[in-house]
Amino acid sequence: MLDKIVIFGVGLIGGSFALALKKAGAVRIVVGMDRSAASLARARELGIIDAAGADMAAALDGADLVLLAAPVAQTAAILSALAPHLQAGTVVTDAGSTKADVVAAARRALGGKIAQFVPGHPIAGRESNGPEAAVDDLYAGKKVVLAPLAENSAADVGRVAAAWSACGAVIRHLSPQEHDKVFASVSHLPHLLAYALVDDIANKPHADLLFQYAASGFRDFTRIAGSSPEMWRDISLANQSALLTELDAYLAQLTTLRARLAAGDGAALESMYANAQRARHQWITAIETAEAPLVRDKAE
Repeated sequence: MLDKIVIFGVGLIGGSFALALKKAGAVRIVVGMDRSAASLARARELGIIDAAGADMAAALDGADLVLLAAPVAQTAAILSALAPHLQAGTVVTDAGSTKADVVAAARRALGGKIAQFVPGHPIAGRESNGPEAAVDDLYAGKKVVLAPLAENSAADVGRVAAAWSACGAVIRHLSPQEHDKVFASVSHLPHLLAYALVDDIANKPHADLLFQYAASGFRDFTRIAGSSPEMWRDISLANQSALLTELDAYLAQLTTLRARLAAGDGAALESMYANAQRARHQWITAIETAEAPLVRDKAE
């Protein structure tokens, strides 16, 4: 049971964290901090937070856990602002989609208090934003990656893990460097591709006609292009090196695909498609197997 938590960013990620903990009876007081006064007011109306923090010292006083759920570009400024008021018993974590840059920012901002910062990343989200998007089951059955630092105590890592577990999440561990390489491939690159495709079509002179005939396949492929442009701008720049590596590899794949298409090499095209189909089927089967117990628990 957490007596008091402070959440910076009361939208989808932070708001859902608060609602899930409340639903589980795992927190007594939730204090919200946000650059938007309107978002704080709305979060309080929706019951996401119990109080809107105006003063940093007062907000952090007696806090068991602090979650940074703002765009990653704001991390350094938030950590610098809270550092002077960070008490010995408080653990800070984040929900950023990149980790190496966040860790570097935390080391600069927190200095000798770095042991109190446990990096994290919930692998869950939607294309909607703001307090209205928050739901109490966003993390149920979803992975949360923790990237503990050498300075972290087992107890502090355990506190963060327990909070996410109370939200229904499954805890995994990666180093910050491993995390950024993995998610450049399976999360950041797909977002880049979805944005690029929709932007390309939107800029064509006959865009209205094209969108008129776009159906479910296009909708599913481009769903993530509805996500926050500000957030994904920050993620792209924060994970620039790993993302460029993945983008170069994908460009090489597209070059190969184009050559096969230009040559009319149906066998080679089918082979590529079949390999992708098999890999996707295996991935979906693995997901369904992993989530099956959770489905049964809900049914019971």
